[in-house]
Amino acid sequence: MDNQFRPQGFSILPTVVKNLLIINAIFFLATWAAEAVWRIDLSDYLGLHYIGASDFRPYQFVTYMFMHGGFAHLFFNMFALWMFGNSIENAWGPKRFLVFYFVCGIGAGLTQELVQYIQLSDMIQNYEFVRMGNRSIPVDEYLNMLTTVGASGAVYGILLAFGMMWPNSRIYIYFAIPIKAKWFVIIYGLIELFSGFSSVDNVAHFAHVGGMLFGLGLILYWRYKEGIWRPKFNIKFNKDRDFTSQRPKSDWDYNKERADDERRTDEILEKISKGGYSSLTEEEKEFLFKQSKKN
Repeated sequence: MDNQFRPQGFSILPTVVKNLLIINAIFFLATWAAEAVWRIDLSDYLGLHYIGASDFRPYQFVTYMFMHGGFAHLFFNMFALWMFGNSIENAWGPKRFLVFYFVCGIGAGLTQELVQYIQLSDMIQNYEFVRMGNRSIPVDEYLNMLTTVGASGAVYGILLAFGMMWPNSRIYIYFAIPIKAKWFVIIYGLIELFSGFSSVDNVAHFAHVGGMLFGLGLILYWRYKEGIWRPKFNIKFNKDRDFTSQRPKSDWDYNKERADDERRTDEILEKISKGGYSSLTEEEKEFLFKQSKKN
């Protein structure tokens, strides 16, 4: 069985992913236009400020996810959203996917705020000015300069969800190096955690980790709520007089199974288009026959 992950095309993108791509593009164009025409930086209003800064507003926990620091920042976030979010929304449905996206994004923002609070608490309590190059500025002015933007936290949550749902799917790093999704997620998570402690760049590494942690927590909650890790029940009596226990298939199991079947069907149909029906193995022919019976 081919276990390679192939994202679907834009024309069949599910609703939420498609609209998120469009909204993010609109915000990016609006940011560019506001800066070019009115010399207004929308990040000052829609980016996530430090919670103790005078420019902080609660709505920024949502709006910051649609702001980006440049075209490359936007492109790579939206590429990952398209690549991984497509399959997840098809498996979960739009409502659950949208809830998951915002929980991860808001959770990433909360994590960033907590980390900044820990890092800045001593400065805020003991100093009135901050040295910036060859000049000093008031602490409040400095706090207003700390702005977080980007959908990366939500995207890292989506990456984690993909790794949990299809752990053995192959992802190609730089379109050349194959790696299983589960290892890809673990490696990226560890890189972000290490970078958060050691890096001095302007990347919100802990926000990325926070998005993954909030996503993990939500997935575990859903799995427990749907009975995936609860004791099995519905005991039945088999022919050998042994007792076995079974549980009804959860929504999580059903949606994942359906998404896997749809993706496998697409792969087989693509193989037929290239090499004809005779190129299929007996197992692939049997799978396709069973799927036709379901439909």
